[in-house]
Amino acid sequence: MARIDGRNDRELRPVTITTGFVDYAEGSVLIQCGGTKVLCCASVEEGAPKYVPGGTGWVTAEYSMLPRANRERTRRDISRLKLSPRSAEIQRLVGRSLRAAVDMEALGDRTVTIDCDVLQGDGGTRTASVTGGFIALALACRKLLEQGKVAKDPIRRYVAAVSAGIVDDRLLLDLCYSEDSRAMVDFNCVMDDGGGLIELQGTGEGRSFTLAEQRELVELCQGGIFQLMEKQKEILGGHR
Repeated sequence: MARIDGRNDRELRPVTITTGFVDYAEGSVLIQCGGTKVLCCASVEEGAPKYVPGGTGWVTAEYSMLPRANRERTRRDISRLKLSPRSAEIQRLVGRSLRAAVDMEALGDRTVTIDCDVLQGDGGTRTASVTGGFIALALACRKLLEQGKVAKDPIRRYVAAVSAGIVDDRLLLDLCYSEDSRAMVDFNCVMDDGGGLIELQGTGEGRSFTLAEQRELVELCQGGIFQLMEKQKEILGGHR
């Protein structure tokens, strides 16, 4: 049975990635996964946080949704004078995921911040932020190398992410909002290009799930992630 948008169970939504979307950022990407659109910008600043060992760098992320990214307007975090718990949790996930891609010693005493701004949300905004954020990060590192500010490329592996879930007892890849909102099990997976797991997030919202189902979900995500990495490599020219 076809899904609401006509896909099969193991099929990604159409993915479009536009680089150089912002003139001033060291690396910028607009990634669109189905109806989800996220602008990812990488900014490089000299100096790393005080808690980072001397001579090494740091990668961090910030995440936000524009007020009309969803079907109803949401208030900006700044209007509440604090970051929403959801935004805080997602930006920590994105930061952790992208740090796994980088050789911090090769990056040197500097900080790369990846700003992920959701222009339109239709499910999978955090995973799109990781996938697009990696490209923005890689472009920023490429610029550092071209400028002679680093001796070698700090990127050591590709990183991408995708969602999956169990909806009406069917295991589905890359959930859109209408699927995610009624999922029995919601699952997010971040991997590197060696198939290594960086992070798993799985929640039994409508029912619990078994170890066998978790394995199936991971394998489902792996297939989608490797497809996303092929798109990353096309854009970056095999850049490592």
